[in-house]
Amino acid sequence: MARLLYRLGFGAHRHRLPVVLLWLVVLAGSAVGAVALSGSTSNSFSIPGQESTIALDKIQDEFGAQGGASARVVVKAPDGQTLTTPDNAQAVGELVAQLGTLPGVGSATNPLDPAAPTINAQQDTAYSTVTYTAGVGDVTEEQREALFDAADDARAGGLTVEVTGEAIQTPPHIGGVVEVIGVVVALAILAVTYGSLVMAGMNLLTAAVGVGIGALGVTIATGFMDLQSTTPILATMLGLAVGIDYALFIINRHRQELRRGADVGTAIGTAVGTAGSAVVTAGLTVVIALTGLAVAGIPFLTQMGIAAAATIVVAVLIAITLVPAVLSYLGHRALPRKQRAAVGQSTDAHERGFYRGWIDGLTRHRVLALLLTVAALGVVSIPVASMQTTLVPIQPEGSTQARGEQLLADGFGAGFNGPLVVLFEGDQAVQAATAAAGTIPGLDDVAVVTPATPNADGTAAMLTVIPQSGPTDEATEQLVTDLRDQLADLDGATTYVTGSTAVSLDVATTLDRALPVYLAVVVGLALILLVLVFRSILVPLVGVLGFLLTIGSSLGATVAVFQWGWLADAVNLDTTGPLISLTPIVVIGILFGLAMDYQVFLVSRMHEAHSHGALPRAAIATGFRQAAPVVVAAALIMFSVFAGFVPSGDPTIKSIAFALAIGIFVDAFVVRMVLVPAALALLGRSAWWLPGWLRWLPTLDVEGAGLEKHDNSRIEEKVAVKAGR
Repeated sequence: MARLLYRLGFGAHRHRLPVVLLWLVVLAGSAVGAVALSGSTSNSFSIPGQESTIALDKIQDEFGAQGGASARVVVKAPDGQTLTTPDNAQAVGELVAQLGTLPGVGSATNPLDPAAPTINAQQDTAYSTVTYTAGVGDVTEEQREALFDAADDARAGGLTVEVTGEAIQTPPHIGGVVEVIGVVVALAILAVTYGSLVMAGMNLLTAAVGVGIGALGVTIATGFMDLQSTTPILATMLGLAVGIDYALFIINRHRQELRRGADVGTAIGTAVGTAGSAVVTAGLTVVIALTGLAVAGIPFLTQMGIAAAATIVVAVLIAITLVPAVLSYLGHRALPRKQRAAVGQSTDAHERGFYRGWIDGLTRHRVLALLLTVAALGVVSIPVASMQTTLVPIQPEGSTQARGEQLLADGFGAGFNGPLVVLFEGDQAVQAATAAAGTIPGLDDVAVVTPATPNADGTAAMLTVIPQSGPTDEATEQLVTDLRDQLADLDGATTYVTGSTAVSLDVATTLDRALPVYLAVVVGLALILLVLVFRSILVPLVGVLGFLLTIGSSLGATVAVFQWGWLADAVNLDTTGPLISLTPIVVIGILFGLAMDYQVFLVSRMHEAHSHGALPRAAIATGFRQAAPVVVAAALIMFSVFAGFVPSGDPTIKSIAFALAIGIFVDAFVVRMVLVPAALALLGRSAWWLPGWLRWLPTLDVEGAGLEKHDNSRIEEKVAVKAGR
């Protein structure tokens, strides 16, 4: 692989203009395609084939459910008054009339209509259901603003008016001020690492090209399939982080070769053949981890994984083609001016100083370092035991959505925000539903059961169950289970239980079942790849076991902040509650790939030194001194990019970005730079042991040993030719 990538890098150097133009054409074409072909994204999470999802589809078929997005305009009378007084009733009527004329609105119900009232028993809280002609996610910003303006007008009359519902949910966006700050921090780290603002800008620019192509490609895909709204953001977040890091590794090796006296073309080819091999291997582990999400059999999770994996592939291709082409244009300007004058005179400065002292002390006190690391990360992982997950969105505290839901909970009960719907199908569906309406109130946590509603031909019926608890409470989830158990063996009808809590429970159950299979497949494939890379059994095992501590710490810290509320203000957290159900599996998938990145970049230099004859502890020290500075820079950059998505934005992205930022920090600075070197030092020569029955496995040559042999043979040829003369 090293020889092949060497030729690719050298070819990019020789044909730099076509390479640069090709990528710019791809970027421009992607932009045009995104503008012309893009579609909308979805904010809903569901799994086809689950009871709750089947029920929703059947209800729409049997009862003609409207497909338009809807909102609830919640109205509360002034303290001590009711909405039925003449003045308040007139104000409500005027509000409903105004709502019906808003742009995009198909209908607005009157909560005081005697035929279909939607007012509580105390007559101080009511709501109007506003239905739009556009589907969920297609309501425009102007239409939402018009709805908010109508609510403001009604407030001026003395009523308390809030708006909630799917129609006013805005899709998460990219490019906020805080996200930009993360990129600026990354630029500053690159500038310090390179000692050159030009090189830092070049690194960021090439990464931006890659993430631009990846994100635009995902945007094009929205025109042909129903993608979840977090998919483009995850792809962008990952693509930007790994794009910067992969270019950093190749640029760093290129500069090392230049300092050793190599010409520009040879330095580029060698950098791509060595560091590029590690980049391809690391990228492959990330792709395996992301595409492995398909094992779960959940469409929206598969889409997220494939979209992010495609962006990673683009980032790798950019790193081994566009980056060499741009480096060719820069020539020796890739080095700071002081280093250009000292080309070929000395080794890298980072062979001494802080990193030497760090690794020497670590290998000397390896048992203590190992025990302290495991104990500390074990403590941070404790909150995982109390982790709760849900798919029911928690509205930001202080928002009109949260205030609206609170008004509904106060006026109608906490369960009103998460009603459960029971569908009955069969020849005796109506009779079964009527009978069930009498027995269901006997279950725990049931507040109200509505009368059975039959469809037009009497072959189906449904009733609504209002729980006493809120949609994210464990009691409501238990009620879903109790309903299904009680109605499972009903004679004369087939039953289905659905609703937001039921959908959330089904997705969580499916994810829990899929996670062990996912880990077995992905970890198994990654272990095989790492065995091929390092020609060792124990090194990959140490890396994977270290990852378990990484994921425990990452999810533990996320639970402590997002569920328990610790340091919530530090991450601008509006409200606490269960994590989104997909957070654990997505974080595990992404972090596993990135953790193996650092394992490859750090340990490959140790393996290279060991392959050249160094003793085990000396090889660990040499490899650490060579790789640690660039791994530190790469981890700080990736941490900055992920952390930039935490303070603002969609709650789903916020929690995932936080978990990834903590995971990267722990994995790079604790697991890879403390635990792994200490464990390898403790293992000694046995760390590089490979059973005899596995020695037939091919060698991937990530360190570029084949390049050295090739260069040495060329030198011997030249010497022999000269001697012959």
